[in-house]
Amino acid sequence: MLDESEFLSPFGIRALSRFHKDHPYVFTVDGHPYRVDYEPAESSSGLFGGNSNWRGPIWMPVNALLIQSLRRLYSYYGDEFTVECPRGSGSRMSLWDVADEICRRVSSILVRDDTGRRAVYGGTEKFQQDPHWRDLLLFYEHFHGDSGAGIGASHQTGWSGLVAPIIMSRAVFDKKEELEKGFDAVALRAFR
Repeated sequence: MLDESEFLSPFGIRALSRFHKDHPYVFTVDGHPYRVDYEPAESSSGLFGGNSNWRGPIWMPVNALLIQSLRRLYSYYGDEFTVECPRGSGSRMSLWDVADEICRRVSSILVRDDTGRRAVYGGTEKFQQDPHWRDLLLFYEHFHGDSGAGIGASHQTGWSGLVAPIIMSRAVFDKKEELEKGFDAVALRAFR
């Protein structure tokens, strides 16, 4: 999950490993081969109804659940248990810090980068530069697995609105308090 050549994108966790871009999963049914390729945005085939939903894009609900699970596991394992993040970097992090790193990456979909651009708007210059549009954030159904651009239905404030508690969690959750009181007690206090 924490390998940048597989699931870990600059914008969160992908729905399918990027490994499958060069190594598609191929299976045969009744003598007919079918393949599942990594497709970080819109599908290139009509297979599975013509959308690539679970073949590479970034989904807020999946990332929110992973972040919550990592924080909950941290309340059990604490700072002593570390993992390499990103894989191959030599950098070791507690599960709390991994959750924060995923939060930071997911947040970067909506936050302006150093050049003033938002990943969510990709190459749509009207939304990137027009002063009447550039600060009106759209919540898309899912996000491009490599660029963070919004794809699928726009105005998807349901599950993509989960970015708000993802961003907020970095400010309201406290490592020390979670270790003392446990994840559930801290989460109840934070979201009241």
